[in-house]
Amino acid sequence: MLFGTKDTGPVADAVRRHWVDTHLPSWARPYARLARWERPIGWWLLLWPCWWSAALAAIAKGAMLPNLWHLALFFIGAVAMRGAGCTYNDLVDEDIDAQVERTRSRPIPAGQVSRAQAKVFLVIQALVGLVVLLQFNWFSVVLGAASLLPVAIYPFMKRITYWPQFFLGLAFSWGALMGWAAAFGHLGWAPVVLYVGGIAWTIGYDTIYAHQDKEDDAVVGVKSTARLFGIFTKPAIFALYLLATALFALAATLADAGPAAFAGLALGALHLAWQGLILDIDDPDQCLKLFRSNTVYGWIVFGGFVLDAAIGGL
Repeated sequence: MLFGTKDTGPVADAVRRHWVDTHLPSWARPYARLARWERPIGWWLLLWPCWWSAALAAIAKGAMLPNLWHLALFFIGAVAMRGAGCTYNDLVDEDIDAQVERTRSRPIPAGQVSRAQAKVFLVIQALVGLVVLLQFNWFSVVLGAASLLPVAIYPFMKRITYWPQFFLGLAFSWGALMGWAAAFGHLGWAPVVLYVGGIAWTIGYDTIYAHQDKEDDAVVGVKSTARLFGIFTKPAIFALYLLATALFALAATLADAGPAAFAGLALGALHLAWQGLILDIDDPDQCLKLFRSNTVYGWIVFGGFVLDAAIGGL
């Protein structure tokens, strides 16, 4: 059942000449595209809150490094669950994706995979995520299972509210809770504040991303913060990124972080300000570039947290 695919070519906004399109066998490429393997920015954005939280936990515990085993598990889980989420999203949004220029080349509307094949692939990815989740303590297992609720409702929110990016933030920032829970077996104020900051950050970067599709979205009736903010997107982005930075700094304070962590957040804030300053909401290519640049932001913040843990653990 898994082998009856049809490779009609890359998805419109994929990374060009990616190994998915050059090295995988033709039958596997549609599944890789369904999981967005050729667009790694998605699993990076899902992974960063996990790694930030694990690094803050290391600072709070006085450890020199985050738990490397946990970091590896979060990486595998982020790739698997981001893929599962994208597969689920594409099953729900097939009718919409077929009407939007950027998304009509996705595997399901393009006929590369059938709905039945996509459902089987969804289950396989979810099982990988379950195996990863079961490696943690039971508090983390229950907490991780609870993340399925925002994941399940997110694809429907663009039909109901102009704030689907908020619900994406609920799902994509969940790792801010997981890293801490995996280290301590419970939650505290630091990961909760980090989670709320992650939601603000997610709304910001996904608003930039959504400006690629605003014309098609208006035609098919899809709602987004890009359409809601409109010409006021720049001040909205600055406000969201400022809120995220303030909450990240508060989370670091609650974790008893030192100067290196705040230096990383300050440097990251400059990167976010750069995004807002040069943003042209009518340039889809630039919007995609700025959206992808949040991987750099993630590394900056993580680097600051890890350096702070290393200094504090001496």
